[in-house]
Amino acid sequence: MSEDKPNLKELLIYITQIEDKRQISKIKHKLNDIVVITLFAMLANIEYWEEIEEFGKMYFKALKRYLELPNGIPSHDTIQRVMATIEPEVTEVLLRKWMDLKISGEDKKIRKILNIDGKFLNGMKNKNNKPLDIVSAYSKEDGICYSQVAAEGKGNEIEAILRLLDKISVKECIVTIDAIGTQKEIIKR
Repeated sequence: MSEDKPNLKELLIYITQIEDKRQISKIKHKLNDIVVITLFAMLANIEYWEEIEEFGKMYFKALKRYLELPNGIPSHDTIQRVMATIEPEVTEVLLRKWMDLKISGEDKKIRKILNIDGKFLNGMKNKNNKPLDIVSAYSKEDGICYSQVAAEGKGNEIEAILRLLDKISVKECIVTIDAIGTQKEIIKR
C-alpha cells in the first residue's frame, strides 16, 4: 500500500476507473454517481437499497455539487443491479482507500481502533469439508469491515492474518487482536 497521504481526488479517480459492465445503450445513470451515492450511504450506516435511494434524494442538492446526476437519483433497483456488477474486490479497495483517507485526516492524537479477529462461520465449509474460518479487520466506530480473508482452518490463522495485513493499512491505527497477534511475523507488520 502506498505510504503517500491519500486524498479525496485519488479516491474519486479510482471510482472513475471502475469498469462499467452495463450495455451502453441502456445506461441512464453514470456509474461513478451510483458508486459515490452508495459509498456515502454505506458510511452513514444505511444498509438497504431503498434507503440508499432515499438517502440520495434527501441529499440531492449536496450530491449535485460533486456529481453530475444527469437523470437525478437512480431507483433502488438500478442501484442494486449496478452495484451487483462490481467485483467485491473493487468495493473492498474502495473502502480501504476511504479508510486511508479518513485516517490521514484525523487528529494525530485520536487513533482509529481496528479489530482483527477470526471467526468460524457455522454451516459454511471449505473445500476440505471443514468449518470456514474468516479473519476480518473491523472498525466498530465506522461500522465497516475493511477487509476479510479466509483461513484454511484454525491452524492457518497466522497466514491469513498476514494476508489481511498485506491488504490494509494499519498505520496510525490502534489494532486489537487476540493472543495470536503476538507472533513475530504479525508484530513486524
